[in-house]
Amino acid sequence: MSMKKQHNNNRAEKISSKVQILAAQILRDNYAEDPLLVRVSLVGAESHGGLQFVKLFWQGGDASTQKKLDSVKNAIRYELAARMDQKYVPDIRFVYDDTLEKSERIEKLLEAIHD
Repeated sequence: MSMKKQHNNNRAEKISSKVQILAAQILRDNYAEDPLLVRVSLVGAESHGGLQFVKLFWQGGDASTQKKLDSVKNAIRYELAARMDQKYVPDIRFVYDDTLEKSERIEKLLEAIHD
């Protein structure tokens, strides 16, 4: 891997991690009274499109929580711009992380096979 590509990957990871941390703080600070968003945990982030957008993976809700996150994402991005120390702030997209459900399903299948 070339040094430039490695540098870009590190930068992308740093920015996506920073966006995740700041977005979690914004959710905590600005939406603590919202019954749908108070349960949300941001559990991961991936940058895409040459840092054009960051996917924020979340857990702790349902389809109505996704709708609420989608409705507040522009306000969160605006707040990100105020808190981030960089010229361009990537767009954000909230994506439900179903890893826990998948792992529970696999555990149940393995238990059924074992029994």
